[in-house]
Amino acid sequence: MAKVVVMPKQGLTMTEGTVSKWLKKEGDAVKEEEPLLEVETDKLTNTINAPASGILRKIIVPEGETVPVLANIAIIAEADEDISGLAGDSGAPAAEAPAAEASAPAAAAPVHKAGERILASPAAKKLAKEKGIDLAMIQGTGPKGRITEEDVKNYTPAPAAPAKAPEPGVKASPLAAKVAADAGVDLKDIPTHKRVLAQDILDYLKSTREKGPEEAREETVAMNGMRKAIAKNMLNSHMTSPTVTFNLGIDMTQMKLWREQLKAKDIRVSYTDLLVKFVAKALTEYPLLNCSVEDNKIVYKHYVNMGVAVALDNGLVVPNVRDADKKSLTQIHEEVKDLAERARSGGLGMDELTGGTFTITNLGMYGIESFSPIINQPEVAILGVNTMEDKVVVRNGEMVIRPIMNLSLTADHRVVDGSLAAEFLQRIKTLMENPALMLA
Repeated sequence: MAKVVVMPKQGLTMTEGTVSKWLKKEGDAVKEEEPLLEVETDKLTNTINAPASGILRKIIVPEGETVPVLANIAIIAEADEDISGLAGDSGAPAAEAPAAEASAPAAAAPVHKAGERILASPAAKKLAKEKGIDLAMIQGTGPKGRITEEDVKNYTPAPAAPAKAPEPGVKASPLAAKVAADAGVDLKDIPTHKRVLAQDILDYLKSTREKGPEEAREETVAMNGMRKAIAKNMLNSHMTSPTVTFNLGIDMTQMKLWREQLKAKDIRVSYTDLLVKFVAKALTEYPLLNCSVEDNKIVYKHYVNMGVAVALDNGLVVPNVRDADKKSLTQIHEEVKDLAERARSGGLGMDELTGGTFTITNLGMYGIESFSPIINQPEVAILGVNTMEDKVVVRNGEMVIRPIMNLSLTADHRVVDGSLAAEFLQRIKTLMENPALMLA
């Protein structure tokens, strides 16, 4: 029985999704729960499995297009099954598509200006390359003029323009005039004071090819779904929370020793894992740093869902270690590692990206000494982790070298006063410089 594939709704806040890649082609056999396509939302990219077995008879939404959730995007059916009444599909092959869907008539001149960014789906680019078609000559019919695979299939090159007569005052042989017309060359551009010959045209074309087109000084690229969401969230956070950032250095001598002792027992943990554990304990003692603000009301959270920022090639996601205050260090290590790996492979679920109460973001590996992280709304604070480096400090009246790591806490001044933020940072410092206190 035929099955219409729809854009899945992944989480309560999702309203639309972009088909970033089809993993099967029309006519391919698919099995139920086999990977069918990749969908990009404003938070992540996920692989969607086939809801049924059969033949991928029709791809309704091509790669690169964005549609609302639950919109029809494909049809899976048996090879001989009638699908003409499904999803508004006429059942006609692509060549018999209604004229309104065909690409615009080809013009003799390129549709796109020189240096202009041409939007085209990956499938359209591939087909154009195979057919030797210049995408600049095709008018796209997709969103914002994006060129689809169907546009390439329906493109018909314009007939060669008739030979132009030489411009007044320009002497040219009949063959030169024809070569110039076929190549779209203005005879006035040919650098010669003699009668223009066909060879002059060929030499001119060769020189322009060798020189190449002038490199564009600017390029405009549309934000993808994740980048648009990040921009929106950062602006919303900036407009919502009056923030102050507090910086404090921590002597990591005992933490380094503690980590080495764990390593000797084959318990491998990162400094991020340790921070999650120690900060979670401090948050249980300072609940205002773990709350949220809703309609001028403070919502206290009696749990700690610790967000750990993970950088991706095209943006940033913040998966949460749920109930971090109740988990052991080894549990936190395994969960942080798993979340980071699945974040980079696009395997996170929406529930793992929502519901956080506090966030840690680490730029220490880049040598950053101090920064002002932006709060992940609706949370009221975020902790930035900076690089750890050896510094000369005074201990018991003597100058010694100690590994110092700077922490940067940004807090929402609506609920977190400066003195409270300072106390919270001092508590983290005390715990990390005296890890035995975690047992108290």
